[in-house]
Amino acid sequence: MSENQQRVLVTGGAGFLGSHLCDRLIEAGHDVLCVDNFYTGSKANVDGLLAHPRFELMRHDVTFPLYVEVDRIFNLACPASPVHYQHDPVQTTKTSVHGAINMLGLAKRVGARILQASTSEVYGDPEIHPQVEGYWGRVNPIGIRSCYDEGKRCAETLFFDYWRQHNLEVKVMRIFNTYGPRMHPNDGRVVSNFIVQALKGEPITIYGDGTQTRSFCYVDDLIEGMLRLMESPADFTGPVNIGNPGEFTMLELAETVVRLVGGTSTIVYRPLPSDDPKQRQPDISLAKATFDWEPKVGLEDGLKETIAYFRHRLQA
Repeated sequence: MSENQQRVLVTGGAGFLGSHLCDRLIEAGHDVLCVDNFYTGSKANVDGLLAHPRFELMRHDVTFPLYVEVDRIFNLACPASPVHYQHDPVQTTKTSVHGAINMLGLAKRVGARILQASTSEVYGDPEIHPQVEGYWGRVNPIGIRSCYDEGKRCAETLFFDYWRQHNLEVKVMRIFNTYGPRMHPNDGRVVSNFIVQALKGEPITIYGDGTQTRSFCYVDDLIEGMLRLMESPADFTGPVNIGNPGEFTMLELAETVVRLVGGTSTIVYRPLPSDDPKQRQPDISLAKATFDWEPKVGLEDGLKETIAYFRHRLQA
């Protein structure tokens, strides 16, 4: 193994973000162990890597311990869309909490640096805008989204306790809305929902009045931020926001998707789900200052790539 070559574990590695991360790690010359229980991940996402000599795929659930020798751990395992994480909320919380305990235990045993894929959901329905890392959030601890929100908040707690108690090298990344090829077509998220509906010529469903906002980060930008955070100075733990601060209303997103698809979809409105945040926008000053990261891909360019992916998938 060369001096710069690392043995890297990616949990949730066959998922949307995980598979793109595996691609980048293999391109960079590392040995990659991709671990996934295939609850929302798919072997199709890593098809192009299966024959690669430095890539290994293992079916495993992170709620159970894992005994491997690695230098770096990216802990991405957890369903990340409301449709999937609300389907089995107890298992969602277990994945976040037990998964963090098991991966932190592994990192401690082998002396690995570990990154936690946390979420903007830790801010809940925020009272401050945009959200900065020092904001503690406004989360309903007993709502239908809390299995994910509180599970991720508890995982962050565990990461910082391992850092303080065991001097473990940890990195905590708060991921804001991300989109791109390999998104799950039935994940209930707005970008995939709108694109699939537009491609099928169906009405586009907006929940609420369409004025609630999100910030959408293209997957390539997100993965670049994740890699830079992992290799940032050892004394920098985060948490750090990674996302695109460009803010769009749901109505603006829907209209852009319809225009890019070139379809005839109309827009219909439905009631807003419980605990759905009205605004979500990252302050990325910390990422810029610490490891010179900011997103490069504009919404239209990213949507074109994503639409092409779904168009191909729906035709397959």
